[in-house]
Amino acid sequence: MSHSLNEIEAMSKRAARGAGLSWGLSEEASKGTRWLAAYGYPGPKLLADLLELNDRLPHIDFTPMSLDGVWCAPAGRLSPLIAGAAMSDCAIKMEAGEVISMRHVSFPLLVVPFAAGAALRLNAPVAVKWGNVRLTTNGKSLCAQGEYDEMLTDHADLVECAAPVAMTSPAKPVMRADVDEECWERLGAFAHRTYAPATDASRLLGAGAGLNDND
Repeated sequence: MSHSLNEIEAMSKRAARGAGLSWGLSEEASKGTRWLAAYGYPGPKLLADLLELNDRLPHIDFTPMSLDGVWCAPAGRLSPLIAGAAMSDCAIKMEAGEVISMRHVSFPLLVVPFAAGAALRLNAPVAVKWGNVRLTTNGKSLCAQGEYDEMLTDHADLVECAAPVAMTSPAKPVMRADVDEECWERLGAFAHRTYAPATDASRLLGAGAGLNDND
């Protein structure tokens, strides 16, 4: 099913919030999901997979314990959303020639949109690498190298982010993306958690017979 990028961003934001992420991180997650979808990657599916993996677990367990050295999480796997946001905030380290390394990252492709934000901040391309995959972005275009299946992996032992780097054969974003119905429903299930349950007062304020059944 084809969706506009605005639709994808709105659904992703509400789903992330429904999964318990802060509004700020939910907004970052939704923008990242939209960004990946614009380049033909299944950002919505990756987000749904991640939200299900970490559902109802403390987010602190997937947060870097330290931003010095190789980043690791208490649970043994880093959230790409939390680690990606931290990497973007620490972009100045890469400008100084430091490689930001993350150990055991879930769905590492979700880190790449944060690299796009870092690239815009640095005004220089940023590369994200794991295994034989390397994705480079200047924030407005993307250069992908490696096997597609490896880009969609659910786990990377080591993710490295570096800048500045060279870009070759960059791809430009599009304005719509296909999201299968099953994935949309999975995100919708998380989004539904953000809806306030009906109360007697809300029913009275709504349309229809309210609390009275006159049929």
